Amino acid sequence: MKIKDIAEKLQLKALAGQKNLDVDVTGGYTSDLLSDVIANSNEGNIWITLQIHQNIIAVAKLKDLAGIIIVNNREPDADMLKKANEENVPI
Repeated sequence: MKIKDIAEKLQLKALAGQKNLDVDVTGGYTSDLLSDVIANSNEGNIWITLQIHQNIIAVAKLKDLAGIIIVNNREPDADMLKKANEENVPI
């Protein structure tokens, strides 16, 4: 399944990384601890978190995650979205 399909089915809005919405998702991982995501997520996973700081972009790139879903209507700031667009990480 691709990120764009997940976004459509869950009625999610892409805030950044729109160029990579055709990426295949291999699974999902949910955690709010960066160290846990680094240790236990797998390449191609979509990460579900409430974190909204720039460090999540670095973790997503490090682990080659498909994208990030931010929960609880949390809004990332412009700097975080800019970094996500620079790194082509779908948010």
